[in-house]
Amino acid sequence: MTVNDKGVDGATRDDPLGAPSAAVSELAIDGVSKRFVARDGRTIEALERTHLTVAAGEFVTIVGPSGCGKSTLLNLIAGLTPASDGAVRYRGQPIAGVNRAIGYITQQDNLFPWRTLRDNVAFPLELAGVPRKERRARADGWLAKVGLSGFGNAYPHELSGGMRQRGNIVRTLIYEPSVILMDEPFGPLDAQTRLTLQALLLSIWETARSTVLFVTHDLTEAIGLADRVILMSARPGRIVRADRVAIARPRDIFFIHGNEEFRRLYDEIWNELAVQVHDIA
Repeated sequence: MTVNDKGVDGATRDDPLGAPSAAVSELAIDGVSKRFVARDGRTIEALERTHLTVAAGEFVTIVGPSGCGKSTLLNLIAGLTPASDGAVRYRGQPIAGVNRAIGYITQQDNLFPWRTLRDNVAFPLELAGVPRKERRARADGWLAKVGLSGFGNAYPHELSGGMRQRGNIVRTLIYEPSVILMDEPFGPLDAQTRLTLQALLLSIWETARSTVLFVTHDLTEAIGLADRVILMSARPGRIVRADRVAIARPRDIFFIHGNEEFRRLYDEIWNELAVQVHDIA
């Protein structure tokens, strides 16, 4: 296993796959494996003996070849499916079933087509019993933060893909989950919109400091956003590399590729990622 044992400020770490030693662990993935039974009766191992701890407020990105179990790992953390072996813990307690303290943002926006953007964003507050006037006001406040003031009465089909995804993101953020899982949320968007939403996400995260696990195929995105980049192997997925990103915050996502540390880290992770991709070719 290859790891980079330097923290954001250059300090060494007790466990390169874990949170900084002085930090409070928000999530712990302890020896987790996940197996599925295919329709033809074969057993498919998606994840193999995976260990990872994540600090409260940490931004962790996960990269790896297609089919390596990245999304499966998020589903386990969200409580959508149980582990075959090992345990997933949230603040020290095993996750058994859906954990409503964890928000999940997927590649598809999943907005309700029959609801306005405002009512889509306010939906989690409606489920929580927040009075209508308050939830509408809070929804409008979040829409303003992401540049969607004036679009609250629009329906999803009247919005661009980037606008819908901004709505999708704030629909999760509005109820302030302590952990946010993001599964390639910017994948279907054009390059310019991706960069804009990456910058927006960093701005919101700098203020809220939720714990974020962000799956992506884009190594530039992974390094630009993260405190730590996790690289997974070809299936069965396991963690083969963990690197702290020693680039100061706040970051300018539009120009970060010119940073010397960015280029060094990109080259090192890419060389290992290429090996993993070759293993499934």
